[in-house]
Amino acid sequence: MHVTAPATPRELFDLWAAVHPKDLPAPALVRHPLVEARLRRLSQTAPDLFEVEEVGRSVEGRSLQLVRFGTGPRHILLWSQMHGDEPTATTALLDLFEYVRLHREQPRVRRLLSALTLHALPMLNPDGAERFQRRNAQGIDINRDALALQTPEGRTLKAVRDRLQPALGFNLHNQSWRTAVGGTSRPASISLLAPPFDAARGDNPGRVLAKKVCAVIRDALEPLASGQLGRYDDSFEVRAFGDNLVRWGTPTVLIETGPWPSPEPDEPLLRLNFVALVSALEALASGAVEHADVARYESLPLNDSKGLLHLVIRGAHIFGEAGEAFIGDVGVAAAQAVRTVGGTPSVVLSGTVEELGDLRVYGAVEVVDGTGLTVVPLPKGGAREGDMLPLPPRGERTLAVGLPARLLLLRPVAPEGHYRVERIIHYGC
Repeated sequence: MHVTAPATPRELFDLWAAVHPKDLPAPALVRHPLVEARLRRLSQTAPDLFEVEEVGRSVEGRSLQLVRFGTGPRHILLWSQMHGDEPTATTALLDLFEYVRLHREQPRVRRLLSALTLHALPMLNPDGAERFQRRNAQGIDINRDALALQTPEGRTLKAVRDRLQPALGFNLHNQSWRTAVGGTSRPASISLLAPPFDAARGDNPGRVLAKKVCAVIRDALEPLASGQLGRYDDSFEVRAFGDNLVRWGTPTVLIETGPWPSPEPDEPLLRLNFVALVSALEALASGAVEHADVARYESLPLNDSKGLLHLVIRGAHIFGEAGEAFIGDVGVAAAQAVRTVGGTPSVVLSGTVEELGDLRVYGAVEVVDGTGLTVVPLPKGGAREGDMLPLPPRGERTLAVGLPARLLLLRPVAPEGHYRVERIIHYGC
């Protein structure tokens, strides 16, 4: 059956479901053996299209594999998960590979493959991914190792860059789920950066190209995530790979995936990454990127790295560590974590009490009206919604910043001194 390649970002967004491998778990559960198996399948099912090469080994001996496809004169390097707990783009790259494999005969994909040669390191920090931690097995942040090159993973990325001399790099990350679009209290679902090459943050032709690519991505994603796109801080970091690649002659585009305002954020964030990558690569292949408006990148609002909370309870009675109860807000910050129960790993949302008081300046994924309610920690014995309870003793009703987000919302009922459990808030810890 002849299938027309999608023509718009919305069509790409919708197409994602058809190319995303159904047997993949949530991005946080994708581990090195699964990535190896997917890449092996690529080289077996389309050996004339995909070449897979081992280019290094991690500290613990896991292979670092480079996927190559396309035959064009312009070489592009993409790498993901140099931080082991930043997994979204690893799966997005697997989706990109499937898109190219399934649609290779379509004119737009043929043009992409004939104009570009793509090189992708889907999982640069497999040891960190195994632990779902930022750093590698040495305890080093690979993205602060561009100069010292103390990590085998960093040395591999540097060697690949030096060998290929790519015209552009895509540095793919996840950012804190507390990140908001500056001045809006909206979640920064995708943030973009064309990193500088020095502390003066000047431009050269390479950085201008990266800014134009960012402008293309903004134009593609804005209809899909209106008000949820930000610009990452462009302070020069002398140790970081993105900044140093620009100095070494390879401008880079940083894509940071952040929070999404729904209980199940993985799918929409994967779709946005997929659209961003395909749209950027197609613009590079067609030459449309040269006509992109740099101002579209530069006018993106800056990130507010602490501007968002996952949950805010507004106007509740709160007992702090001392004093009488006061009426204020409770703010919970959350992030994905991996927990193993009964030998089976699963993804949970881990949360802590992050802020107390007047939280009107913060955005939130969820806002709860706490008027007339008292917020206390969940008792050790647990509780159920609808239970009738007395107010816990003073020491057991204290809320403090840093406590696990396991809370009861209590409403006073007759007789005096009794409370009904209105809601239980229980983030995995």
